[in-house]
Amino acid sequence: MHMTAFGSKVPEQVNLERSLSAKDRFGGHFVQGHIDDVGTVTKVNQDNGYTVSVEFPAVFAELVIYKGSITINGASLTVTDIHDNVLSVALIPHTLEHTTLGALKPGDKVNLEFDMLGKYVAKIMASR
Repeated sequence: MHMTAFGSKVPEQVNLERSLSAKDRFGGHFVQGHIDDVGTVTKVNQDNGYTVSVEFPAVFAELVIYKGSITINGASLTVTDIHDNVLSVALIPHTLEHTTLGALKPGDKVNLEFDMLGKYVAKIMASR
């Protein structure tokens, strides 16, 4: 299993989110920066807004929920749709301007970090 979509060629630009300080107000998703697996972009739709669909390994299906969080290539996003093991996210103008996600095209490999809280819940439930 490859843990990064980079392969032997590291991209010239990557997305980095600043870490949350313990004294800061929380207003987003929990992101650790640990890649869980690699997904593949299946569709980019710019007809009615800007959405990207990504196929991910089915073993992670229980960690992906509608309006839940997913990190794609280091950018924390909200899942806007899910069918089987393909999720979609909407990219707002700010995200398109400040990340590399607007350059994604079908067939591109992407780094995925699944929801941290979901991983804890899944582990607790599996141990019962």
